This record gives sequence, structure tokens and C-alpha cells, in this order.
Amino acid sequence: MEKTLETTLASTIGKLLRDNFGKGPGSIYVSVGKPFITMYLRDFLAPMENVLLSQDNPLRVQETRDALMNKLIPEIQNIIVAETNEQVKGIYYDWCLDRKTGVIFAEFVSNEGYENNQLENYPEKDGIHEEINRFTEHAQKIPEKLHSYKLNSRTIVSKRDKIFVEIEQELIRSGFNKQLRLAKRKLEKSLINKPYLEAVLGLAIDDIFVDWDFSDDAGYVILILNPTK
Repeated sequence: MEKTLETTLASTIGKLLRDNFGKGPGSIYVSVGKPFITMYLRDFLAPMENVLLSQDNPLRVQETRDALMNKLIPEIQNIIVAETNEQVKGIYYDWCLDRKTGVIFAEFVSNEGYENNQLENYPEKDGIHEEINRFTEHAQKIPEKLHSYKLNSRTIVSKRDKIFVEIEQELIRSGFNKQLRLAKRKLEKSLINKPYLEAVLGLAIDDIFVDWDFSDDAGYVILILNPTK
């Protein structure tokens, strides 16, 4: 059943991205584990985006993608709801343009995913949480709550609640979400100690992605692991 869901989502979302970006991902790796679904995109960079990156203009690519994703998020949400028969709280995303990778992920509404969830019981959890708390405090403040879920051998999703400081909250109230997202992407990724996380996990990390729910004062970190390295 999960394989069918994963295959269907990969195919449907891949076509949607191809139709709107002009080029779809080379592959989509779907991970399902309540309360999250993640879709890891590889080889995802349109020809015009490649030109902009060659001109050292990654911000323009991010701004264009953000505009397109704002349009596509309702459709992505409808696809996931139709395929899972679950209510979706939000759709989030991030990119690593240098590696031509990205992630799109959904969080379900159901609170069942947060209580006694076996996906939270993985050996490296304490070390992962230590680093997430450290860099989040450096960028903003220590989260009031922190949950993380190892969906499979390749994907860890963490959610941080109540992390925004007063200046960020004021920017959000004033409608500067777009600018704040662009700034925080760069800041948070620069603060994450990837070698430490790899030492904790005993695995190489292929990608680290971040995104936020500004209306709910929450932040997400996704680790894409490489069990073969």
C-alpha cells in the first residue's frame, strides 16, 4: 500500500513540477511516516535557472521558485489529501541549488502522530536534538518543544515550536514573510554543524533542508542521509 502511495505521489508531483517549471526532477524519493510525508527531489534545475546560477544569481532563482510554489501549494495539498485521505496542516519546501536537489513535505493535521510515535524512538535522537537546540538558540532562541522523526534509514524530520524572536514576529505581522524566509534559509544552514551531525549518526548527510510555518511559530529541519557512504 505504501509503495503504491509513494509511486503515485512521485509520478503526480513530478508531472506537476515538470508542467510548471519546464523541467521535472530526475527522481523523487517519497518517504511516508505520520505525521509527515517528504518528497526528496534530485536533478531538479531548469535551463534558465542554470543560467542564473552561472551568473551568480541564486537569490533570483529562489525568488522565482517561491512565487511558483505559492501557486502550486494548494494543488500539491489537494493531491496529498486525495491520495492519503488525511487532512494536511501545511505544505513546506526548500532547495539546495548547488546540488540540484530539493524537498517538498507535508504535515498532517492529526495529533495522533505526536503521541507515543515509534518514529521518535531512534538511537541518535539526543545528539540530533542537542545540535538543533544549539543552532536554533544561536539564530533565534531554544524551541519550547522539539520533536523529530526518523521516517526511514534516509530521512529525519524535526519540528521546532515557538522559536521566533520579537523582531521576527514583527516582520511576520508586517508582511515580510518572503524576505524573512530568504534570509533565514541562508542563516540557519550556515549555523548547522553538519560534521557533528554526521558523527552522531555515523552516516554521511547528503542534504539539509529548512522551512517554517510563520503563522504557527514553527520551524522544520530535514536531514537526507546516505546510508551507503
